Amino acid sequence: MAYLLSYTRQPIDEVIYDPRLAYSMHLAISDTPDSFQALNHNSGVLFAKATENEDGSLNPKSIKNPYIFRLRDSLYGIAALRTGGDGEDDEESKGSILIFTTTDFLEYKELGLLPLDKDYIENVYCTCPKDEDSCLITWKNRENQWYSVTVNSLSSLKCDTAPTEAAPVQTSEISTEIEGAVFVNMLEIPDKTADRLRKKLLTPHNVSVDFPRRVDASSPEELKKYKATALYSDGTSAAKSVDWDLSAVDFTRKGAYRIKGRVHQEHFAFPVAFNRADPCVAIWKGKYYFIATNDADGNHTLYIREADTLAQLTDAEEILLLDSQTYEGIGGLLWAPEFHEINGRLYIFHAATPGEFFWEESHIMELREGGNPANRADWSAPRRVVRRDGTDICEAGKEITLDMTCFEWENDYYVVWSQRQFLPKDLGAWLYIAKLNPQEPWKLLTDPVVLSKPDYGWANNHTFVDEGPFALIRGNTLYLTFSSAAVDTSYVVGFLRIEKGMDLLRRENWTKTNYPILTSRSVEGEFGTGHNAYVIDEEGTVWNTYHARPGVKGVRSSGIRRVHFDIDGAPVLDLTEELDLAEEYRDLETELIVK
Repeated sequence: MAYLLSYTRQPIDEVIYDPRLAYSMHLAISDTPDSFQALNHNSGVLFAKATENEDGSLNPKSIKNPYIFRLRDSLYGIAALRTGGDGEDDEESKGSILIFTTTDFLEYKELGLLPLDKDYIENVYCTCPKDEDSCLITWKNRENQWYSVTVNSLSSLKCDTAPTEAAPVQTSEISTEIEGAVFVNMLEIPDKTADRLRKKLLTPHNVSVDFPRRVDASSPEELKKYKATALYSDGTSAAKSVDWDLSAVDFTRKGAYRIKGRVHQEHFAFPVAFNRADPCVAIWKGKYYFIATNDADGNHTLYIREADTLAQLTDAEEILLLDSQTYEGIGGLLWAPEFHEINGRLYIFHAATPGEFFWEESHIMELREGGNPANRADWSAPRRVVRRDGTDICEAGKEITLDMTCFEWENDYYVVWSQRQFLPKDLGAWLYIAKLNPQEPWKLLTDPVVLSKPDYGWANNHTFVDEGPFALIRGNTLYLTFSSAAVDTSYVVGFLRIEKGMDLLRRENWTKTNYPILTSRSVEGEFGTGHNAYVIDEEGTVWNTYHARPGVKGVRSSGIRRVHFDIDGAPVLDLTEELDLAEEYRDLETELIVK
């Protein structure tokens, strides 16, 4: 058995760790009832959902004192006190506790509020007989009165009997060295559950590299087909190329040669480009292209870079592609350009406005057939994306659209974008999805459907925003990462996922992570990480292009890092170069047989 610790954190400030992050359930793990290791970079893994008003606006919520307990079979429960977004009293939750269930402490089902008392509740404790649905709930209210009640079924969210007075619950405090930890309780869990938590909520690191002791090759090109296998602490692996010293090898003569080499690793020091946000890289006709939002001039230009390799993009010349003077209706705020291939043609989706912020809308440019992406004359004028009947997606001046992305899935093209209503009431930015007409890719094929709202504390932190979606397809699973919160240090990346055979236009078919997978706590020195995109190089390696701030007050700047995939195939975005490949395992030696 192992031990799982539930805790919240003391807020630090609005920049480093504020209430909407601190007032969530955090987890730490240990093989003994002490020496706990914080999971997920000491960040929350369970957040309360916001409640929704009739007009679609959200009321942010947080939780305190999340008490973890065992239910029947392999099911666990969490009983927490729901608060307002910043930890203040929540009138909607007065006298109630918020109930969640989980099987693995990774994905949670929020059942809802269970009413218990007329007064605010301060502490709650739950015990459940083995293999039974009933649960004894004991709590203390703000008047320092203790009560208990047996609930026959937590999922019913109601008490079948009246509460009775109870003796105070005696608890023991566990001392940890975890920064800011506010202890709630500890629970024994099976080793199998603990092992999975470690593999999912601790960033993996390279533990060894394997390569065959003997290989056959008749040329350097044939030798390149052999890859090293980097192994990681969570049991996953990744294929790596090797740079061999072949100075003593004569491929015209048969024989055995002892050769040495080093596992290849591209180096991308952060940042690869200052003042460049929302970066995107594409491969087109054998060349790499980089484009990003230009923060240096107030978002009035878009520049493109061209290179033969991904690494060469970092030093490539910037070529002006689009500005805010050339075309009527394109007056500024050129945001979030993305390359997308549709039916064999290359397009750039981006946002622009005739002038005012409240007229920002999604546009598309098309590369002429046979054109050069680095030649601005080969691109069409920006064209606004519209509905299938040619009408606007939303009413400009009252709503904006931006960050439109595109992907092909099961023979259909889809677009996902961020849309925000400002008038008559600011509803925050929501993600929408629709099918796209590949013959006229400036037109939707279906009506827009709401896909996600910023309903967790990490998504409505400083502002209510879901934006920057981008698709990553792995086998039968489609991952859609997106960014949330304000574009300051609170900016984070979460994701939705869906399986093949399911209707993408039905919101309930998507699974949304309860916690972000990339934050200001993921990689030291990188703050406000977000708005990422993916590119797959010629060897099949997936790269994440993203922006972050090099320091709390740093400018938004672009980064590039390899995407790892965890034990479930989900993307891992915080595997730094040091964790990806340890220096002690880079040097290899093998016997080369030339036939």
